[in-house]
Amino acid sequence: MAFSWKNQVILLTGGTGSFGQKFTEIVLKKYKPQTVRIFSRDEWKQWDMEKRFRDPRLRFFLGDVRDKDRLRRAMEGATLVVHAAALKQVPLCEYNPFEAIKTNVMGAQNVIDAALDAGIPRVMALSTDKAVNPVNLYGASKLCAEKLFVQGNAYTGPRSTRFSCVRYGNVVGSRGSVLPLFLAQRSTGRLTVTDERMTRFWLTLEQGVAFVVRCIEQMRGGEVFVPKIPSMRLIDMARAVAPQARIDVTGIRPGEKIHEVLITEDEAPRTYDGKDGYVVLPSYDPQERPTVKNIKFLSPQFRYSSETNTQWMTKNELLKIVEGLTHS
Repeated sequence: MAFSWKNQVILLTGGTGSFGQKFTEIVLKKYKPQTVRIFSRDEWKQWDMEKRFRDPRLRFFLGDVRDKDRLRRAMEGATLVVHAAALKQVPLCEYNPFEAIKTNVMGAQNVIDAALDAGIPRVMALSTDKAVNPVNLYGASKLCAEKLFVQGNAYTGPRSTRFSCVRYGNVVGSRGSVLPLFLAQRSTGRLTVTDERMTRFWLTLEQGVAFVVRCIEQMRGGEVFVPKIPSMRLIDMARAVAPQARIDVTGIRPGEKIHEVLITEDEAPRTYDGKDGYVVLPSYDPQERPTVKNIKFLSPQFRYSSETNTQWMTKNELLKIVEGLTHS
């Protein structure tokens, strides 16, 4: 049966974060959900979000994904869960590994268990390129979360619940991303870049939300959806934002990669091109394998990496995004 957003009761974990607020804004504006439940642990952000949106379809649940009982209560009567809650600052996760595991791994398992108990039909989790060949704890914890969500489909039994993931790159302008740092440094006349060679995948919050929406509509359970998005060198981004500023190369930080990867050669043989993105199928035999007509998997040599990407963000495209951020 085709998915319809009308009258959906959505639970959004991490609902007061950058993605959560943009997802809420777009879904309320373009679609007709019955309710969007914002689940997060920050009471001030919830109060601020309620004041800003002033929409009777919003509900606010104070809670932490570490608390399975609270999740179960929040999921009662929900029909869709979007799991966006995570600790994602790499240095902080490195310094506080126990906390990162409790939220990113155990929290993911709690979401899965609660969704199974509540019989939620669709559960979509947000992942990151840092989960691919991880070199830091944040990436390793998100890899574990991906594995949990994909394998969660093996626990559904007679239930209609299905789990999938969306994996994408850096969100331009989100909290903690490098672009707001560059904009803040611009007035000093000095920008810092850790390595001149460094590249990253980039997309806007709007693009991220639109892709998640499409993937929720298409998911059958067990897929990891990967969008086709542009790359850009960080030093080119710095020069575009502040062409007159001095750029200091400070050296790569612990847990940081020169380039990021969204799909590895190991995943390519079970990945197909879904037009606006790639779809990685699970390595095991799920209960209900996605039905795709004329499916053609990628070459075993295929690797989707930020430095060999065929799509690159231009200076003008970046400046257009910057203009939107500075006038928002």
